[in-house]
Amino acid sequence: MASQKRTFGFVIFASLFIVLAVNQSAAAVAASPPLDQGSRSSSITFRGGRIRNSSVAAASGYPDEEEDDDDVVVLSLYYESLCPYCANFIVNQLVKVFQTDLASIVQLRLVPWGNTQITPNNAWVCQHGPDECKLNMVEACAIYAWPNPRTHYQIIYCIEQLRLNNRWQSCFPTLGLTSTPISNCLSTGLAVKLERGYADETARLNPPHRFVPWVLVNNLPLREDYQNFVSYICKAYRGRLTPQACKSYKLEVNSVNMVNPIQACFPENATSGIQFDPSGPSLEQPGTYN
Repeated sequence: MASQKRTFGFVIFASLFIVLAVNQSAAAVAASPPLDQGSRSSSITFRGGRIRNSSVAAASGYPDEEEDDDDVVVLSLYYESLCPYCANFIVNQLVKVFQTDLASIVQLRLVPWGNTQITPNNAWVCQHGPDECKLNMVEACAIYAWPNPRTHYQIIYCIEQLRLNNRWQSCFPTLGLTSTPISNCLSTGLAVKLERGYADETARLNPPHRFVPWVLVNNLPLREDYQNFVSYICKAYRGRLTPQACKSYKLEVNSVNMVNPIQACFPENATSGIQFDPSGPSLEQPGTYN
């Protein structure tokens, strides 16, 4: 009976997700990322995109490959969906990768777990409440379903831009995608497996993350200087064909201004201690994410 209730709850959530996708498509048009801006973005085939954490790779079916191309710089973002500073970084900063020719040298990795904690009874406590847990799962499913970073970044960009505007609407019709893979990912429990893999990966960070967004370039944590990520990408690049973005960009690492407080979500500033049961029937009502 408990299993039937959980299945029913997931199916209800999946149905609501699809209804939102149809009803809100017009309003979501404005949230599509400006990927055709910049010098070469419309013609670039973005490289990489494999899930490299072994537990997530096993769930996804993609091999845990090691990149052997010295021309690739790995840019990793550890974040949580309802952190306003993460949303701001994704929408207003990270998009530079696609608006310029940086995409020709960058392998982008997005890890939606952030400051979430796992309790002794295996419940999750997300910093901004259960809705954040749910939306992290949606974004994890998007990464799995569309492993090309250019595609899943567009989905996450759209979701996070709507978060900045204090409203939730589905972005899939705008991007010409169906939400069916997301519904299936949620209803089968794959979303939970993916998130647990991201949790393990986040826990293994060395040094541990202190806040989100937590940005790494070739495994080097940028800490408070994360908004200056382009400079670190250009400095880390060892290939022969230097992107135009690096030629015209002022290379200045460790440029953080310590006068102003860091724009980040810290674990100790969590606003909700509400537990979320990832295996329970609590996904029937997607939140408004105000």
